[in-house]
Amino acid sequence: MQSGFRGTLRVVLDEIIGIERTGRLFRVLEVNRALTADSMPNASRAILAQALNMLLFEDLLERVPEAKSYVKYCLHHGRTVMHDHGAVRTIATTGMGSLPGGEEAITRILRPLGYALNGIYPLERLRMTGRSYAQVDLPEEIAQFFISELHPERFSTGFQEALSRVTSASTDPLTSEAQVLLEELESTHSLSIDQSVALLPALVSCFGRQHGEITLNDYELLLAESSEAAWISTEGNAFNHVTDRVEDVDRLAAEQKALGQPMKAAVEVSQSGRVRQTAFHAARVLRTFHVVGGVVEKEVPGSFLEFITRLPLPQDESEKKRLDLSFDSSNAQAIFKMTSTAKA
Repeated sequence: MQSGFRGTLRVVLDEIIGIERTGRLFRVLEVNRALTADSMPNASRAILAQALNMLLFEDLLERVPEAKSYVKYCLHHGRTVMHDHGAVRTIATTGMGSLPGGEEAITRILRPLGYALNGIYPLERLRMTGRSYAQVDLPEEIAQFFISELHPERFSTGFQEALSRVTSASTDPLTSEAQVLLEELESTHSLSIDQSVALLPALVSCFGRQHGEITLNDYELLLAESSEAAWISTEGNAFNHVTDRVEDVDRLAAEQKALGQPMKAAVEVSQSGRVRQTAFHAARVLRTFHVVGGVVEKEVPGSFLEFITRLPLPQDESEKKRLDLSFDSSNAQAIFKMTSTAKA
């Protein structure tokens, strides 16, 4: 398969989702020229990382009506989205069926794509730990991943038992064929276009719920102690949110509030003052729960869209201007509240 003049990234996405959807993503998202000018027979790990992020961004748009509305607004006004990071929630435990416990379910994918640990953030109020991972080839241009782990041992025995019932039969969506391709990617830092087209859908499948339907009783037991655990029980490892990096998040928040979007009341500011964040409220989604005698549907929080402004790091005149790519524990915990607005 020859990439022609379309660029390897576009060729790979065209093969997976079609020319129309690929074109729409390129109109919506800012993509660094270094990732679009490449027209080689192989796809680099950076191109594959960008492609994965674009596919996961599209997935969230389909699940979050407010995000899709925001993207349409941006396109209408000649604006694009700079995807800064996506967030995934995991459970730091063993005994999850064939699925690796905690962040390893995701980091085993990120490492071959060139991602490395960029920061650790205690989320003590939530009894979780967050870690950020940046793509080492183009850390500012390719979206980071913010992966949080919930620590079940910090909760009650009843909570832990409910969590075990929910997750113990989880299945691993990563096929043996995909694992072989990831090993080759980690070794060579690139794959052929055909290999890339085979691998990426398998990677996307890892960002979903890997366990079956749950009981309403277990959901309520989890929700009583942790909105985050309850969210994982219904949404799994799906992108909790994607994030638009904007020049002025305060101005953006005022604009979107005026348009009637469900914007968080306040903008969160990091201790350094260089990272400012806010978000839309989470979408409302219907999920099925088992009850005695049958099933019921219940509306629960889904995913959402976040906004961030990053200022440059302090620098000498001789140093290259670099953005502050860090996160902030206080900011993160406040953003997590977007999915804790509804109790069972």
